[in-house]
Amino acid sequence: MTVLGVLFLAVMIFPVYWMVNSSLQANAGAATTTWFPFQPTFEGYVVAFQQQIQNFLSSMVISLGTVVVTLLFATPAAYGLARFRMRGTRAFLLVLLITQMIPTIVIANALYTLFNDVNLLNTYWGLILADSAAQIPFSILLMRAFMESIPPSLVEAALVDGANNFRAFISIVIPISRNAIVTAALFTFLGAWGDFLIALTLTSTTAVRPITLGIYNYIGSNVTDWAPVMATAVLASLPAAVLLVVAQKYIAAGALGGAVK
Repeated sequence: MTVLGVLFLAVMIFPVYWMVNSSLQANAGAATTTWFPFQPTFEGYVVAFQQQIQNFLSSMVISLGTVVVTLLFATPAAYGLARFRMRGTRAFLLVLLITQMIPTIVIANALYTLFNDVNLLNTYWGLILADSAAQIPFSILLMRAFMESIPPSLVEAALVDGANNFRAFISIVIPISRNAIVTAALFTFLGAWGDFLIALTLTSTTAVRPITLGIYNYIGSNVTDWAPVMATAVLASLPAAVLLVVAQKYIAAGALGGAVK
């Protein structure tokens, strides 16, 4: 089983190795790329940084903005669905599940007409709101599943001490739900960072162009030299890799450890 695990892991990470390998070879092409960069060069990274830095920063602004908007709406919504028993809750949750099965291109095409009417095409806010609309349902479902496990006695104790529901939510629920919130934020960031269809549909200029579109348009002008393209892909992968390493301890840790004695 260990051998099989190593083999499967090697197959999965080989594209990543080939991406890094190609980015370190000058004039790398489909037929000239060797299996190992015997004479590595960072020329591809220099070119990629010079030509794609604006797209990289655009993706960062869009992704971080999407995280903020998503958590502002999804966190209280998840707590309300977990804490209060309201008529129609199951139907609402079913609708949230159904939204996850709608293809992204359908949502993007529907938003195009709306955003065109309100002048949100080719803007940061347009992409942030569109990505947030795609990420909020999943974040609500994820955080609600965790918040349901919070003992009601913790919130009730805060209410007895004079706090209202909002104060209890801020002071009790959010700190305990930190791991779930971090997990939702991570998935939201990754979803917005890797979005392609929404950005392709809602943007048509270079003023606001995320890194995914930058790579897509970059390929056409670099079919004979893949080093800048692969270097751009490596740079685009770094934020996701760093976040996964930093946030994994919050995802793996138990949020209620020691909360109730």
